[in-house]
Amino acid sequence: MITYEEVRVPVTGGELTVLRWPAREPGAPVVVALHGITANALSWGPVARLLDGRVTLVAPDLRGRAGSSALPGPYGIAAHADDAAAVAAALGGPGRVVLAGHSMGAFVTALAAVRHPERFGPLLLVDGGIGFPAPTHLSPDELMTAVIGPAMDRLSMTFADRAAYRSFWQAHPAFADSWSDEVDAYIQRDLTGDEPAMHSTCRIEAVRTDGIGLFDEEVLTAVRKLPVPATLLWAQRGLMDEEQGLYDEDRLAAAALGGTRLTPVAVPDVNHYTVLTGDAGGKEIARRLVDLAGV
Repeated sequence: MITYEEVRVPVTGGELTVLRWPAREPGAPVVVALHGITANALSWGPVARLLDGRVTLVAPDLRGRAGSSALPGPYGIAAHADDAAAVAAALGGPGRVVLAGHSMGAFVTALAAVRHPERFGPLLLVDGGIGFPAPTHLSPDELMTAVIGPAMDRLSMTFADRAAYRSFWQAHPAFADSWSDEVDAYIQRDLTGDEPAMHSTCRIEAVRTDGIGLFDEEVLTAVRKLPVPATLLWAQRGLMDEEQGLYDEDRLAAAALGGTRLTPVAVPDVNHYTVLTGDAGGKEIARRLVDLAGV
């Protein structure tokens, strides 16, 4: 793991906690990177290592998570998009910065580019950003259960200590063959409280609001309104390492992305998590970010 700095950026309602991995050279391009719905900034740790100081990587703990857990609402994808713009303004230097996002962070990335075109240049969406209309027969709570049921369950659980939380995640199918010290640091950043009742830092209200917000019309249509080119790196396997990923050729064809500024690219042999936290996916992300940053 490489060293990062923890800084604070003023946003509506308080300060956002942001991790920054500085570049080796002064004046290097800045990349802002956004995490998933129940994740935190350290999910980008493996990518930071693989970037090897060629750019400055800036990753916030999104509102309601980890170091930004105490930051109040309003929550929602639009709130995160505005927070991302504030991070870019504070830490991005002159000009527009590259913006990347994983899972929910990819939806935030697309919306941030639409809402704040003056802040962001090329985009990298990682296994997210293209949504599908919500089934009309489901209530908001049923919708959340369908989308991220196991993740929501974890937020209500308690753990005796950090070792118990580690064991919980090591049993997750997505990490069965790809555990690392970097993954451990990332998941431990999510844990807070005192033994024997430690718990996730994620605010359930924030996660619930954000999850339902993924089906808002403004969010669903953002990829069709992008003011800059974007690449979607999609994982071939899913959240539980199942064969069916969030996207495939048929689903992307059904999304009718022709005429948009989005280019989908498959990443083989990774799942929804390891596309970001594993070496194979992380190398592809790092390579793309370096290209987008022009270094």
